[in-house]
Amino acid sequence: MDALLAALADPARWRLVSLLAERPRPVGVLAQLAEARQPQTTKHLQTLERAGVVTSHRTGQRRVYALRPGALRDLAAALSRLADTADQVGGPRETFDRYERGLHAERLAAKESGWADGRSFTFHRPLAGRPELVWRHLTEAVLLARWWTPEDLRVSELVFEARPGGRIVQEYRDAEDADGSDLVAGRAEGVVDDVRPAERLTYRLSPLLADGHLAFTAHVDLGLRPTDTGTDLDVQYRITDSTVDSADFVAGIEIGFGQSLDKLAATLAAASHATGTTDSTDSTDSTHATGTTDTRSTK
Repeated sequence: MDALLAALADPARWRLVSLLAERPRPVGVLAQLAEARQPQTTKHLQTLERAGVVTSHRTGQRRVYALRPGALRDLAAALSRLADTADQVGGPRETFDRYERGLHAERLAAKESGWADGRSFTFHRPLAGRPELVWRHLTEAVLLARWWTPEDLRVSELVFEARPGGRIVQEYRDAEDADGSDLVAGRAEGVVDDVRPAERLTYRLSPLLADGHLAFTAHVDLGLRPTDTGTDLDVQYRITDSTVDSADFVAGIEIGFGQSLDKLAATLAAASHATGTTDSTDSTDSTHATGTTDTRSTK
């Protein structure tokens, strides 16, 4: 496939392919129609033949070339598969386009400081697992790191002190940036306000701009309610202290935080399925909540 793509990338060779699609032609005629010198045309045709795009035979003093449609059909099928992968419903490209639309709108709205103050978002997720297990996933750094980013990111540094006044640090990178050589995708710092184990957690968290200043402050209120099948999680997310430069962050809140909560739901569902009960205490982790979590998780 690489040889095929390289062969077709040259405009002169692509012109020859177009001419041969009409009918087989000898080298001399192809050179005339392409308005090129015959030795140069011969070299292009030889490249195309090595790539499997054309075939040839000698008739008397002439060498006649013909197109091999199979190679082009294989390429077309490969390109179609790539397009289908990128265009799948609910896939990453759809999310990218949705974020781009929001980004444009938020940048237009961000005219002065405080432009997004009071903006709020509401999230609800029914979760597998009792409130005590969900609480651990909300407050223990080693468990938070499993879900507290959108789908295409990973937590690279995390501090969460689950007590009033406790410190929060969240840094994240691209999920495929295995060695940390790419730029940090984002960093946020904050403080815990209220802690009611297995019932309610509130905190303030501020994404940082490139210059280290705060983009805005998110006031996050998470409420847990036990149900017959597990736990209902309700989240209120409210913005204050918004700066003009916070538009890019605000545009991603609904998508990004929503994806994070979906990952939390999937994580708890997997744990519940593995143990066959919603009362799982997550046998893959031996750390239990102590009221204060001050653990760094670096991946």
